[in-house]
Amino acid sequence: MDNVFFWVSKLAWLLVSPSSLLVLLAVVSWLLLMRGFYSLAKWGFGGLSLLMLLIAVFPIGSWLLVPLELRFPTNPKLPEHIDGIIVLSGAEKAVDSDYWQQVEVNQAVERDLAFMTLARDYEQAKLVFTGGSSNLFNQSLKATDVAKQLFAAQGFDTSRIIFESQARNTAENASLSHQLIKPQPGEVWILITTAWHMPRSVGLFCQVNWPVIPYPVDHWTLPDKVFSPSWSFAQHLLNFNIATKEWLGLLAYYVTGKIPALLPTKCQP
Repeated sequence: MDNVFFWVSKLAWLLVSPSSLLVLLAVVSWLLLMRGFYSLAKWGFGGLSLLMLLIAVFPIGSWLLVPLELRFPTNPKLPEHIDGIIVLSGAEKAVDSDYWQQVEVNQAVERDLAFMTLARDYEQAKLVFTGGSSNLFNQSLKATDVAKQLFAAQGFDTSRIIFESQARNTAENASLSHQLIKPQPGEVWILITTAWHMPRSVGLFCQVNWPVIPYPVDHWTLPDKVFSPSWSFAQHLLNFNIATKEWLGLLAYYVTGKIPALLPTKCQP
């Protein structure tokens, strides 16, 4: 069932992402024009132009990301004792790193930076990095391989870290890490991931009975300024894609019973 969910979610996103729908509308409008359906083609191109203008001017994606990023407090007050720290993969570009033979990361690298910082603050805590490959066709290049190189290059002792390398998505991050670590009741764990990704992540860890303290990083919005129009089609479309994917992910995980609520909060006792 996990394999079916993984494949369906990946393939469905190729069709329903905002950027894919814009391309599809452009292609359909062009085909209508070529077949002589001029009125329909005009409406199609008109709708496409209007949608692109709205996306270029209004940060719709940021509007959708704000409630996700504000779901949990940033820089939460942490207890003196921490049993473990978990960081989810997402910053590591395994294919690029393999090609160039050096560490390649994206803007989510704040996850790994925060992980190293907290690991140094809590020297006795167990450390877990979880993430394999989300690639449909190439499961041989793992995020863990890049992470090991990144941490070592920063002078971090990688022997302290337990690496879980088989997870293909966030649900498997939680379940496979739980199977590997077997956390005990009453233990205090910190979970690090991107701010807009935190609600779904916390929900998944709650579902495997692993309460965590959310430590969100890698914020994409400035909530106080997010409602101001600005001209940036590329950035607005990227944020719209990210936000749509995350909200659809929340919906899919909730409907299939993988998270306890559409917008999860901390685990209930």
